Amino acid sequence: MTDAVRIEKLDHVTVVTLDRADVRNAVDSDTARALHAAFVAFDADASARVAVFHGANGHFCAGWDLQFGARMAQQEGGQAVLSDLDFSARDAQPLGPMGPSRLLLAKPVIAAVSGAAVAGGMELALWCDMRVMDEDAYFGVYCRRFGVPLIDGGTVRLPRLVGMGHAMDLILTGRKVEAPEALQMGLANRVVPTGTAREAAITLAQQLCKFPQATMLADRESAYRQWDLPLGEALHQEWERGKHRIADGMQGAARFAGGAGRHGKF
Repeated sequence: MTDAVRIEKLDHVTVVTLDRADVRNAVDSDTARALHAAFVAFDADASARVAVFHGANGHFCAGWDLQFGARMAQQEGGQAVLSDLDFSARDAQPLGPMGPSRLLLAKPVIAAVSGAAVAGGMELALWCDMRVMDEDAYFGVYCRRFGVPLIDGGTVRLPRLVGMGHAMDLILTGRKVEAPEALQMGLANRVVPTGTAREAAITLAQQLCKFPQATMLADRESAYRQWDLPLGEALHQEWERGKHRIADGMQGAARFAGGAGRHGKF
């Protein structure tokens, strides 16, 4: 695995850090593959429950490394970047241009967003289940300026997350979206003081680790799988995924009756 991607394990939390300081954590092909491998390994790790995706050196990710792409194009022609990646949607663990963007993991990932999360970097943040932002961090489809398309889920996940009106505003204009607006439109889940996004995301991940995991993961998967289903089928799928967890719920009810978790206490 390239030195640009580091993995740290904190009990049940896995922290994946992207570290390419000279290009604001922009991603080239080797880095994309390393990120993909890191999250595939997290998903397969029975001891890991939640991942935190973090960018070092004050930035989350500035997107695809355009300087790398320009060198590739000069050396091997305009299709060089495309030919260097596997775009097979039928692959069980498909690789996206930015790495993990086409994976549907079985466990949650929280983005800790500092500084820039733009272009493909914004798409990586959208891939995560939740986004915790420093108050001076920002999103933006900055690739709009250069004619680089969104091909890591941006045109799919952004409308689903914030609605078509907000998505079209961001996709068409490429404008900067700062943390307060991102929170208001639902693009961010938490906004925290500058420099604390990583710590806050780890704290949130640790909270998720404490819940009954099988039920939480069944609910999470149902939410992801329901998008292309008619209402009746989606409700049936919810039942099929959730019915095996009813016994867990009864145990939880017994704990509640015994005084645990009253008045919304966790």
